[in-house]
Amino acid sequence: MANDHGDHGHSHVPANFNKAFAIGIGLNTAYVLFEVVFGILGHSLALLADAGHNLSDVLGLLLAWGASAMSKSMPTKRRTYGLRGSSILAALFNAIFLLISVGAIAWEAVRRFNAPTDVAARTVIWVSLLGIGINAVTAVMFMSGRKGDLNIRGAFLHMAADAAISAGVVVAGVAILCTGWHWIDPVVSLLISAVIVWGTWDLLRESVNLALQAVPENIEPEEVERFLMQLPGIEKVHDLHIWAMSTTEIALTAHLVKPDGQLDDPLLDQIQHELHDRFGIEHMTVQLECGKAGHSCSQEPKHVV
Repeated sequence: MANDHGDHGHSHVPANFNKAFAIGIGLNTAYVLFEVVFGILGHSLALLADAGHNLSDVLGLLLAWGASAMSKSMPTKRRTYGLRGSSILAALFNAIFLLISVGAIAWEAVRRFNAPTDVAARTVIWVSLLGIGINAVTAVMFMSGRKGDLNIRGAFLHMAADAAISAGVVVAGVAILCTGWHWIDPVVSLLISAVIVWGTWDLLRESVNLALQAVPENIEPEEVERFLMQLPGIEKVHDLHIWAMSTTEIALTAHLVKPDGQLDDPLLDQIQHELHDRFGIEHMTVQLECGKAGHSCSQEPKHVV
């Protein structure tokens, strides 16, 4: 029996987005203060409400940034994977925050159908145009990492959603100025809310799956099992588990039946490198077994975890 823990350097190291987080938080904090000032001066409840919404985005960015830093922490005796899982929790919380924010916008839109509110269209348009610029710039800074890191995707979606909301406000404001129809505002809000929910659903589903240690979506477990089965001298594979340690690192454990009973370091080295190169699996633990009668592994049955 032999165990091998891949301690070679990880090539899928999380990209450093510290500058993007710092700029994004600074810009959005300044925008919140800007909205508060103009909301008070212009007696606009809408701008003050949007300032509260954007404050939640600043908190979301802070959460994602904190988790990104924590995921690089060193292991301890109690937390043997460090705090890598914090990035998964941050992605999950960001998805929840985004859906709650959209729910609040949709609720307000429905309320306005029954009680139409005069909109200070020109003020709202100019402030929202600034919001489009700030949120779009912030979203672009996270764009390169949105596919490889679920936590960064959460930050990207937050900023992209806010840019979309601000764009919708501008469209609604212009339409109201041209027509005088105040019902356009809640209609546009509901349409944007539906688009954001559609775009956020995958983030929520995938982050929940990773939090529950499901196999990451970009890996087919059947392909991994076939690869292990085709290795020289391997007769059977069981107790195969693949899960995410963080939003960028994947781990694997497996029992491989090798009847010759020989400890094979070159084979373990091959497994480690090919799992990394072919599947992006960073950390592996493999147990070799002879599979002799009378010494069956208690974890062999498929229903046993």
